[in-house]
Amino acid sequence: MKPQTRIQKPELPLVFINMAMTADGKIATANRTVHSFGSARDLEHVYELRATADAVMCGARTVEISQSILGAGGEKFRKLRLKNGLAEYNLRVIVSGSGSIDSQAEIFKKKFSPIIVLTTERASAKKIKILRGLADEVKVFGANEVDFHSALRWLRERWQVQRLLCEGGGELNDALFRAGLVDEINLTICPKIFGGRTAPTIADGLGFTRLSAAEKFELTSIKRKKGELFTVFSHYKNKGFD
Repeated sequence: MKPQTRIQKPELPLVFINMAMTADGKIATANRTVHSFGSARDLEHVYELRATADAVMCGARTVEISQSILGAGGEKFRKLRLKNGLAEYNLRVIVSGSGSIDSQAEIFKKKFSPIIVLTTERASAKKIKILRGLADEVKVFGANEVDFHSALRWLRERWQVQRLLCEGGGELNDALFRAGLVDEINLTICPKIFGGRTAPTIADGLGFTRLSAAEKFELTSIKRKKGELFTVFSHYKNKGFD
């Protein structure tokens, strides 16, 4: 399937989220000890989606806990990227409003593609200096919370990012939803129950306080594969895809 491209708001990348959640809506256990629970097919789906993106973005805590390097996957998926007209490896974007990222995180040990850090004025000069020694570029957007409209516009202009895949966590997703920047949600529903009132969901953070303000999506695809449901939700305003 040909990757969708945004024809509305051409100055911004198309933003799509990919997450796996339990049947009760959790993306990890309350104590965060279990955060990966999808099938082998779901993991393959992760790399298939990355193979359609110029950049993959995650929050700092998600990168640390999952020990993810946000890579393109094996040779099969790197070839798929080339077939899709993309670079062999995706850009990697880490978001941290405070600039607090473990310098020993696995992602900094792998140098196959540029790492970009988005932060805010809350990050001290000392933290930014450390990050600049780890990442290829560090940019400040916003005072207390990342200004994602400006950040995404910069990613489009500076790094030619046309398709941006976000893989959480919940607070980063929430910020993108509140900014009205999410075009599509890819959600794998797994037949498990975690429970726990403090267990994270796909959209934590501040959220919406009124039903009328909530972001609205339309279910556009659903497939069942070995007990899991692979769903796609498209933003109801963003029907202008080719």
